[in-house]
Amino acid sequence: MAVVLAEDEIDKELETKSDWHVSDGKLCARFQFADFKTAMAFVTMVSIESEKQNHHPGWSNSWNVVEFAYCTHDVGDKITDLDFKLANSISEFAAKLSGTASK
Repeated sequence: MAVVLAEDEIDKELETKSDWHVSDGKLCARFQFADFKTAMAFVTMVSIESEKQNHHPGWSNSWNVVEFAYCTHDVGDKITDLDFKLANSISEFAAKLSGTASK
């Protein structure tokens, strides 16, 4: 079960995750890759991990850029521990593929 995080808990999590920020109540990040092929490899990695965690983020892709904006719908569209768990995996995959984070 997802644990809804209080604002101070979210802020504490964000202190250790420079790739991520909160906007409009959602956990957000933007990653840029060398090319479309690498961005699609990244999306595939995130897809597989999302299935493993049974937690599916909202994202968009335009050529070599992948953007995330998501929260946990099951608890009323709040940011939870599950969102940060998936964010950790997403950031690890981006680093493996030399993705550059920007806000």
